[in-house]
Parts: sequence; C-alpha cells; structure tokens
Amino acid sequence: MSQITMGIAFLGVALAAFLAGIGSAIGIGIAGRSATGVLSEKPERYGQLFLQVVLPGTQGFYGFVIAFFALAKIQEFLTADSLNLAYALAILAACLPVAFAGMLSAIHQGKTCAAGILLTAKRPELAVKAGVLYAAMVEVYAVLGFLISLLILLAIKSPAAAAA
Repeated sequence: MSQITMGIAFLGVALAAFLAGIGSAIGIGIAGRSATGVLSEKPERYGQLFLQVVLPGTQGFYGFVIAFFALAKIQEFLTADSLNLAYALAILAACLPVAFAGMLSAIHQGKTCAAGILLTAKRPELAVKAGVLYAAMVEVYAVLGFLISLLILLAIKSPAAAAA
C-alpha cells in the first residue's frame, strides 16, 4: 500500500468534514447577519429566530459523521492490510455526496433562513410555518447526500470482511 493510496482515502475524509463544515459556517453566517439586524430592533424575537440561525449547521454534523465512518472504514482496511487504490477511490467517492450536498445545501439553507428571519420580523406567526419549513425543505438534500455517502461506505467490504 502506498502513501498516495492512503492519501486518496484520507482526502475523502477531509472533504466530507471540511466542505460540509464550510457550508455550514457560511450558512449560519448568512442567517446570523439577518437575525442580528432584526434583533437590534426586536430583541424579543430571539427565541423565534434561534432555530433559523442554527439550522444550516446540521450539514457540518452530517459531514463529520460520514468522516468518522470513513475513518473507521480506512482503519478496517489498514488492519487487514488490504487498502489498495480501488478501495481508496471508493472511500473518496463515498464521501463526495455529503461533502458537496452538505456544502451547497447549507449555503442555500442559510439564504432561505435569512429570508425566513426577515419574514418573522414582520409576521412572527409565520416563523415556523414559512421560515423553518421552507428551510427544512432545503435540508432534505443534505440528508439525501448523507444517506448516499453512508450507504456507499457500508457497501464497501474489505477482503477480510468478505471472507468472514
């Protein structure tokens, strides 16, 4: 097993964690800026706005969980001394759905939450009906990316596991 092979596998881990995390940070920043503006005029709306600010952060957790599963998969292959280029590429490919779906959905969810926050400022009764539910619709695609990544990782079997 070469260092390049290990590097490819670990690249998948890094992309899952970093891209989903970067998207979450950007999404929370977008929503947070809107909430700060609203709270400067209406601080009593804090409770209604909190969920909309933190909602884009879930994608970072999805990426972290997939990175953890990918690390466990790499460890399984290293223990069996069977990590080759094909398996490393499979691990990298498995991490890409959550990496990119997480990053892009978090950014767009932040924009959707920012709009929901502005709506909540004028129509607080619509905070959940429109603000949170519309943002949750964007979340579906992050969940799908997470599930695809997880299912691919679970489908990758090392030769030692396949023989057992």
